[in-house]
Amino acid sequence: MKILLRKVLIADTTSPYNGQVKDILINDGTIISIENEVDANHSDTVIAEEDAIVSQGWVDTFSHFTDPGFEYRETLETGAATAAAGGFTQVFALPNTNPVIHSKTQVEYIAQKSKSLPVTIYPLGAITKNTEGKELAEMYDMQASGSVAFSDGLNPVQTPGLLLKALQYVKAFDGVLMQMPIDTSIGQFGLMNEGIVSTQLGLPGIPMMAEELIVARDIKLARYAGSRLHFTGVTSPKSLEYIQRAKDAGLNITCSVTPYHLFFCDEDLRSYDTNLKVNPPLRSKQDMLLLREAVLKGTVDCIASHHIPHNFDSKVCEFEYAKYGMIGLQTSYLAVNHILPQLSTEQVTKLFSSNASNIFNLPATNITEGAKAALTIFSRNGSSTITRQSNKSKSFNTPFADLQLTGKVIGIVNKGNLILN
Repeated sequence: MKILLRKVLIADTTSPYNGQVKDILINDGTIISIENEVDANHSDTVIAEEDAIVSQGWVDTFSHFTDPGFEYRETLETGAATAAAGGFTQVFALPNTNPVIHSKTQVEYIAQKSKSLPVTIYPLGAITKNTEGKELAEMYDMQASGSVAFSDGLNPVQTPGLLLKALQYVKAFDGVLMQMPIDTSIGQFGLMNEGIVSTQLGLPGIPMMAEELIVARDIKLARYAGSRLHFTGVTSPKSLEYIQRAKDAGLNITCSVTPYHLFFCDEDLRSYDTNLKVNPPLRSKQDMLLLREAVLKGTVDCIASHHIPHNFDSKVCEFEYAKYGMIGLQTSYLAVNHILPQLSTEQVTKLFSSNASNIFNLPATNITEGAKAALTIFSRNGSSTITRQSNKSKSFNTPFADLQLTGKVIGIVNKGNLILN
């Protein structure tokens, strides 16, 4: 199929056409022509959208597709559809399934199913068997079978000695470990950020220290091992300070933040909206604003959706009993573009695409003639709203429902497929 992208702004710093408005002609998944004007008669489909921008395909580094084992919440097929609607061509799937992705068999299940889907799904292999934090999983075998990085996902490794062994183990093949920084022994029964609002609402809190201790500890372990470590879901300005210091010292430490930690704060929980019950929790307004500053300054490497689908009963209940997490793939870009309009388009593409590709050694893609087309088409202008009708996920646990957000995801071109919203 021949696809013509008409008058699009190319946002790709590795492309000789970066910053230029061009026509792009794609044939059977390969970019065959980039010109000022391409004859539309040469194409089967023409995309001509006002203010359209094209970048390398976006990457989400932390999504839960709950398949196998919890297909009533999400499947690889619905997860891929949701990712495509959010502008993502590549997604890292969490290992917290049943069975856990802790062996090459489970990795191969995800990798094989991904081949027939419009979005490339990379499995995150578990660091420990059953993500129990007791014994290392076979990371070498999983890496050879297609695991992009290693994480215990929603159950971060608590034992420093075990994490050190894992860091030393993956160094042999230049692997990356990913940690959600939570010390589960602190604020063990907490339901939200510990602070003034938690006191007013009468809910037990989770202090920021539970995150900062793990970040400080794991940076020291990574320094000792000389290995690569990525923190995801960072919420503390102090954590970001530690991470920046580690980067300045030349360590291979990187980090992601979620769109919802940039968009919401603990004050939004006054309504006891269970869709805002997340882990790590929403922090204070001041912390949220400092997190936004860190994104603008470039301390933060990536935006990670932390897409965690839940069925109806897991959220429509008392706040205490509600499960943690929200869906986020479809609203990830829209939320960030809405609250941080001052981000340059180059910063947006780094946060959503090129930084993650570099950190996790993904196959290189760039917008040039002869290259494979893995593209995201989007706009910084206009507005979008996620509704039950437009939602592609099996679940609908989102506080962004019916909110008008700035920007549009027009579609993706990936694996020879064109998927439009």
